[in-house]
Amino acid sequence: MTTPEPHPLLALAPEVRDALAEGLPVVALESTIISHGMPYPQNVAMARRVEAIVRAGGAVPATIAVIAGRPTVGLADDELELLGSDGQIPKVSVRDLGYVVSTGSHGATTVASTMRIAGLAGIELFVTGGLGGVHQGAESSMDVSADLTELSRTRVAVVSAGVKSILDIGRTLEVLETLGVPVVGLGTDDFPSFFSRSSGVPVPMRLERPEEVARMARATWDLGLPSGIAVANPVPVEDELPREEIDEVIARALADADRAGVRGKDITPYLLGRVVELSGGRSLATNIALVEHNARVGAAIAVALAALG
Repeated sequence: MTTPEPHPLLALAPEVRDALAEGLPVVALESTIISHGMPYPQNVAMARRVEAIVRAGGAVPATIAVIAGRPTVGLADDELELLGSDGQIPKVSVRDLGYVVSTGSHGATTVASTMRIAGLAGIELFVTGGLGGVHQGAESSMDVSADLTELSRTRVAVVSAGVKSILDIGRTLEVLETLGVPVVGLGTDDFPSFFSRSSGVPVPMRLERPEEVARMARATWDLGLPSGIAVANPVPVEDELPREEIDEVIARALADADRAGVRGKDITPYLLGRVVELSGGRSLATNIALVEHNARVGAAIAVALAALG
């Protein structure tokens, strides 16, 4: 496969630009998880650790954000610190990209906007914690994440620990099916639910090894199919929170959000923060563990994709 030239409006770190030009494995990483997914300083420590894991796996990490109006692929250490410590950096999805670029603002990219920028850069593999999806009560609120639409139109394989368990997982998978997005479980028949290995909902497809995922991705794109691929990678057994326990915590967090009138793009960061509080910090430890596990698996898939050419 010929690697496309990165989009001219992107700022690529020299290491990332060289790796892409040479056909070496690159792993995209999002920045909303840094700015909005975890408290400081754990968020910055997590980001540095994940980049180190990707390197140890033989790939080049490319954390993505908008820095001073420039979609940036591969961040310097001081930029990671900025994203983690400045509580005013907004969460930026695809619809917001033109605005933050035109105003010269900073922005932490979501799964959807990270996918879009990764695709523009020619990166085929992206690691995150959990996907967005259909929110509880979406039949009346119409609150459905742009992550799902982006998965249907951008050729990037996304490794996650499933859909965030604060969401409606069954409806999310139905929407992904309608959009034609392949969803594959890595070593599991049961779609994971972020904090837990099981959601009770089966995955449509199962593969056992990162190399098999790489071959599936290459075959999908060689056929001219336009979508990304959702790779569901369960949290390690020793790090998971039991479904019964986390479901009770999430129910309390959802009730708190409803009483507080939290809506729209603020709901996910609010709920994740409230779940950390209600779980006594255990959910944060699980969140960090699953992101690190996804980074190991994602690096292996990226290496296999690069070997396929």
